[in-house]
Amino acid sequence: MYMKHDSELSVELYQVAREKATEPAFQGKYWNAHEEGTYRCAVCGAELFSSRSKYDSGTGWPSFTTPVTDAAVALREDTSNGTLRNEVVCTACDAHLGHVFDDGPQDQGGKRYCINSVSLELK
Repeated sequence: MYMKHDSELSVELYQVAREKATEPAFQGKYWNAHEEGTYRCAVCGAELFSSRSKYDSGTGWPSFTTPVTDAAVALREDTSNGTLRNEVVCTACDAHLGHVFDDGPQDQGGKRYCINSVSLELK
């Protein structure tokens, strides 16, 4: 697995992965994607989410019910905007991916992994 050095990241990917920015809603390349495959970390290539767990949340960001494995992502407490949220990071390279919320499909566990498109590569 090849991990990109920070100097190899696009400005947008650096801002999201390293500075924990959020891309604008309804503008990322995967928010409305329906192709099958595995979504990998755009920084290191680690497998993160399957297209089978992707769903249309109506939020404007790619949303998933579960990661490919529990070990693929880690959750961290995030109070950066004055509210308590759970940040989602890649366990292989520590890249910020997005956040997880408890408003996902109840019949699939109730989680919504809300992930920035720029953090992902579909293979």
